[in-house]
Amino acid sequence: MSKPVVLVVMDGVGWTEKDKGNAVMHAYKPQLDELMSKWPHTTIKASGTAVGLPSDDDMGNSEVGHNALGCGQIYSQGAKLVNESIESGKIYQSNAWQGAVNFVKEHNGKLHFLGLLSDGNVHSNISHLIAMLKEAKAEGLKEVRVHILLDGRDVPETSALQYVDQLEDVLKELNDGSFHGAIASGGGRMVITMDRYEADWGMVEKGWHIHVMGDGPMYPSARAAIEALRAEGGYTDQYLPGFVVGENGVPAGTIDDGDSLILYNFRGDRAVELSKAFDYMNKGFDKFDMPKKPNVYYAGMLQYDGDLKLPDNFLVEPPHIEHTLSEFLVNKGVKSYACSETQKFGHMTYFWNGNRSEKFSDELETWEEVPSDIIPFDQKPWMKATEVTEKIVAAIESGEYQFIRCNYPNGDMVGHTGNYEATIIGVESVDLNLKRVMDACLKHDYALLVMADHGNADEMYDKGFNADGSPKAKTSHSLARVPFIIYNGPEGTEIKDGDFGLANVAATVTKILGYDDQPKEWLESINK
Repeated sequence: MSKPVVLVVMDGVGWTEKDKGNAVMHAYKPQLDELMSKWPHTTIKASGTAVGLPSDDDMGNSEVGHNALGCGQIYSQGAKLVNESIESGKIYQSNAWQGAVNFVKEHNGKLHFLGLLSDGNVHSNISHLIAMLKEAKAEGLKEVRVHILLDGRDVPETSALQYVDQLEDVLKELNDGSFHGAIASGGGRMVITMDRYEADWGMVEKGWHIHVMGDGPMYPSARAAIEALRAEGGYTDQYLPGFVVGENGVPAGTIDDGDSLILYNFRGDRAVELSKAFDYMNKGFDKFDMPKKPNVYYAGMLQYDGDLKLPDNFLVEPPHIEHTLSEFLVNKGVKSYACSETQKFGHMTYFWNGNRSEKFSDELETWEEVPSDIIPFDQKPWMKATEVTEKIVAAIESGEYQFIRCNYPNGDMVGHTGNYEATIIGVESVDLNLKRVMDACLKHDYALLVMADHGNADEMYDKGFNADGSPKAKTSHSLARVPFIIYNGPEGTEIKDGDFGLANVAATVTKILGYDDQPKEWLESINK
């Protein structure tokens, strides 16, 4: 027997009995409690090697999670790809690296590195930056500048100085009469530069002024900037205002004609907009005014968008993901519908379809985006869950689609704020909306798959306490397994015995839809 399928991703909702500020455990969630007790269910892996990351100590994230969900396979991802390229030396043999180095030498310019400064291993890793700094000196470059984006999201919320000190120590060792490297600018990742899905181009514009023009509050060092701004506004790292490093009104390193710039983030979603700004600055770019348009050689760590071929130059080849679930369903003539609000819309589309921004079929695939509010997520933790739900229920009621998928970002986006109470509300908002989806699936006889892509809301407290005795907030993802439930499945639906991960979901979807000829590359289904 078969049924049409609705798949719900509760972003950032891990499932664990450990209570370290477990907002999932303590939320009022009658729907999830019913699903995890009365219907076929299990927990599945959503981090580490199960999603193509280097080790099982590496937290999963929405990018690799949706890649795995959408392709049914495990590909080397992100940090693992870059690690392999650095270890083999292939990164330095790439056209992009050689192009960046040669451009600097030919123009007597500077080499700039820009990216998230941490070892969070979600968007970047400081070890990659350090390796490239050493190689830059070895290849005879004289002037190197680093523009640092502070994390506080995939690592402890006020850990920035740990990474600044680590970088300053490396630069001190490298600096001599033939080489000079320095930090030139910085700011929090949720304030400048790292916007995604074109939700707030103003962030990128602020980054342009800070990094390119040296236009911003100036401090003698990155440490001085961070300490002063924390004292002024009590900011955690991800929300620290942008700053310029310099003395006597002279920036330490603006991005000028004849320079090269490498964006060393490997994750694509928060790298696309800056890449558009550099690659399109003289090709009709109109997202913000550019008082300065330097003639530079720009390269990304990876190609962040395979369909847009963005950026033109990149150091490491991304995984070439083939045999995706969407492609399989299009070839079967199955109509599908995907929806989320802006914050996770790209995950339901671009990442789901194997890092492609285009559909496999305009006729068979429908995508619908609900615009996210531009507001701190803990100020409105319900986000756009209701609006997403209304569209999903309408898609079910239409009877037009055999496969419907959506993402509720609340557990992840509110969880990243570190606000435990708000995150509980975020989880409860998703649970409340699940009731409407469950009722619609029951009424119209759809099978409903409910899961998450990684943990976050399940672990809101870090080690240690604040000065007032309150628990220290944890803003990063967790290593928790995630729930997987089949609601109203075909008669006799059962969960197999086994240790499954996100990459097993694609085969599960197609089996419930009634197909038994899944690609040989896919992992097995979770249901019997």
